[in-house]
Amino acid sequence: MDVGIIIGEATPLSWDRWKHVVRLVERLGFNSLFRSDHYFNGQQKEAIDVYLSFVVAAELTERIRFGPLVTPVTFREPVNVGRMAQQIDALSNGRFVLGLGIGWFADEHKTYGISFPALTERYDRLEEAIGLMNELWYSRSGSFAGEYYQLNGTDSQPHPPAGRPPVLLGGTGPKRTLPLVAQHAQEWNATPLDVAQYRTATATLERHCEQMGRDPAEIRRSMLLFAAIGPDERSQNLARDRYLAMIAPVGSSMSLDQARAAGRAPWEGTVEQLVDFLGQLRALGLDEIVFEHFCHEEDDIPEWIAAELKPGIEAL
Repeated sequence: MDVGIIIGEATPLSWDRWKHVVRLVERLGFNSLFRSDHYFNGQQKEAIDVYLSFVVAAELTERIRFGPLVTPVTFREPVNVGRMAQQIDALSNGRFVLGLGIGWFADEHKTYGISFPALTERYDRLEEAIGLMNELWYSRSGSFAGEYYQLNGTDSQPHPPAGRPPVLLGGTGPKRTLPLVAQHAQEWNATPLDVAQYRTATATLERHCEQMGRDPAEIRRSMLLFAAIGPDERSQNLARDRYLAMIAPVGSSMSLDQARAAGRAPWEGTVEQLVDFLGQLRALGLDEIVFEHFCHEEDDIPEWIAAELKPGIEAL
C-alpha cells in the first residue's frame, strides 16, 4: 500500500512553508502530496493558491504525485480547471492528479460571493465538467453542448496522452458519487471509513462498474485519514486539537467527545493497531492511504510516519 500526505487548512500556509513541505515529502519517500481545495475551512487563515502551488510542486520534485483533494466544481469554470490541469500535467510529466468534487462548505461560498447551487445541480455540473474536460484535452476541434457549459471548436494544446491527467473523484455517496466514479474516474478517494463501511462502499462501486461494463480493477483506490498520531503525546495532542478546530463550526469549538458523538472523531491508536486496520482495508482493495498533516509548521509527524509507519504499510 502506498502512503501519501495532504495539507489542509488546519495551519496557516505560506509559500516558504509550502516549498519546504514539498521537498520534505519527496525526500521522505511518500508517494503523493495533496492539498484540499478550500478558500477556507473553519477559521480564515493565511493561505496560498492551490493551482499556483502545484506549479511549484512540479518544479521542485521529480517523483511524487500531487493534486487537489478535491476541487469543487463551483469554484472555477471547468474550462479554466481543464486548461490548468493539462498544463500542469505537461510540466510534471504526468504526475498531476485532478481531484474533482461537488463542493460542500456553504460558508466559504457565501463569504467569497460564489454561487452554491442545490445538491442535484452540483452533481449535474460535475458530470458535465468531466465531459467538457475530456473534449478539451483530447479533441482538436472540441465541441461540447451542455446545459451549463459549452465548447465551440477548441484546440487546447498541449493535448495530453490518453488517461492523463487522471481524474480522481472523492466521496462515497451510492446514488450519484459512486456511479460517477464507475463511469469517469481513474481514481476513487474515499472519505474516512471503518472496515465495514469501506466493504459496503467497495461493493457498491463494483456493482456500478458491472452495470456499466467496466472492470473495477481499472480504478485506483485511495482513502483520506484524519489521524491523531505522532512520535509523542505532545504531537498527538496537537494533531487532535488542530483537527477538532478545523471541523468545528465557524465561531465555535468542538470537543473530542462531541466529535465522537457525531461520528467524526480522528483515528487514534498504536502503530500496530493502525497497520492492522490498514491491512484489513488493503485486503478490500485499498491502494493508498493519505494522512492529513495537521501541524505542517514542523516536521516531527511526517518524519515519524516515514520511519515508523510507512515501512509496515508499504509491506501490506
